[in-house]
Amino acid sequence: MPLTQVSLMKGSKSPAQKAAILDEIYQAMRETFDVPQDDKFMTITEHAREDFLFGRHYMNIPRSDDLMIIQLTVSDTRSQEKKKALFARIVKGLVHEVGVRAEDVFINLVETKTENWSFGNGIAQYADRVPVAV
Repeated sequence: MPLTQVSLMKGSKSPAQKAAILDEIYQAMRETFDVPQDDKFMTITEHAREDFLFGRHYMNIPRSDDLMIIQLTVSDTRSQEKKKALFARIVKGLVHEVGVRAEDVFINLVETKTENWSFGNGIAQYADRVPVAV
């Protein structure tokens, strides 16, 4: 159910690196967020330098042109502990598998009610489910 959107500066990552980024985020969600097999709805968007503005030192974190902004839209069913575990696992995987700096991984989690999803056919598949905090 997560919708993953990754924003990068144009030309900062090779096709292989982009594939590894999506794979690592997906594996992190599988391991820490109870995401089902094949629940992959992910995009990468590249932006020209003039269209990719960010605080290079916000919160005393030095960021480079390799910054990636990861936005995950998810159902509002997970605990704060699971969210922290997800953030840590994403960064660990991206540092190890893609070679990015931890300082260049910005993650934003957007939570929505379960009835706000339609996975196809114009049906709100989760509308009748009772959300369970995990």
